[in-house]
Amino acid sequence: MLPTLSVSQFLTQINDIIAGEFVIEGEVSQYKISQGKWIFFDLKDKTGCLNCFSTVFMLKQPLEDGMRVRVSGYPKIYEKSGRFSFTVQFVEAIGEGSLQRAFQLLKAKLHGEGLFNLERKRPLPRFPARIGVIASGDSAAWGDFKRIINNRWGGVEILLRHVTVQGDSAIQDIVSAFREFNESAELYDVLVLIRGGGSLEDLAAFNSEEVVRAIYTSRIPVVCGVGHERDESLADLVADVRASTPSNAAERVVPERREFFSELDFIKDRWIDSLSHVVQLLRQDVGQYQQMMFSGLEMRLGRLRDFVRSSEMLFKNIDPKSVLKRGYSITRDEAGQVIKRANQVDKGAKLVIELAAGKLEARTTKPLSPSLPL
Repeated sequence: MLPTLSVSQFLTQINDIIAGEFVIEGEVSQYKISQGKWIFFDLKDKTGCLNCFSTVFMLKQPLEDGMRVRVSGYPKIYEKSGRFSFTVQFVEAIGEGSLQRAFQLLKAKLHGEGLFNLERKRPLPRFPARIGVIASGDSAAWGDFKRIINNRWGGVEILLRHVTVQGDSAIQDIVSAFREFNESAELYDVLVLIRGGGSLEDLAAFNSEEVVRAIYTSRIPVVCGVGHERDESLADLVADVRASTPSNAAERVVPERREFFSELDFIKDRWIDSLSHVVQLLRQDVGQYQQMMFSGLEMRLGRLRDFVRSSEMLFKNIDPKSVLKRGYSITRDEAGQVIKRANQVDKGAKLVIELAAGKLEARTTKPLSPSLPL
């Protein structure tokens, strides 16, 4: 005889039987978000329908009705309602149409948050000394990147963090690589994320919200070169610098040696031309200054010459010899004192009279007449 179970006991046994993780594919129907955090939708195929539940914190990929997806999670019958539901923990779009629509939905969401704004993008250092690379170490993309870096510039330290670039573990692997590099961000000048081309499904990790936000929050400037030139990923859009290919990423990170030296020669020639022009202007200024200085000196010398001539004329006019030439004389006593008053000498005193030409000796013979004081 079968044992009698309570409803709760029965549901517990059923949940034990169906316990486990499952991966299911189907088409999304009746998708809705309740209270801004609970997600409900049905997953359907041609004959079946599965009620699914999740949260906005668990599912990063926006969904809409009609998209074909692959979900992973756990089935459960809820005791209070008796309702069977599948709790979704991970979802990915499948099929070209659904992948493209998922891409557009997530792109619109992240754009609305400002993750792709140009003003937040950082410039790259002109001459990086250490470059961190996130790529598959077995890929042609990694080999091309190294070769071009060494050919273009050389002497740069490159550190590779090998990651899986597609498949179930790719997203978490890439996010972990960003976290590890940023733990010692001060050691790196630039961070490069690269992989070769592929289908939209192959590039799914580079269109995931987790990877996009890892790039957005990186403390190190990020260059992203994913796929071929025609490919566009959300990782490209959020990166500080978007490269069309892994090879182009190497070209964007370091300068080309010959171009750099040509640039130096051009700058040198411009400096020489500029300095020559400055020297020429200075020479002109010096010439003009010298001319002004010489003109000033000539004017000063002219004024000095006029002053000297005037002084010479004055000295000539007051020179006693010039006075003597006009008929005057100078009378001195025996001691050489100039006689200015008659009462300076006695009768019979010897006198010397200086004329314009020669001297005369004389003696006073007449009584001295009174003299007016000088």
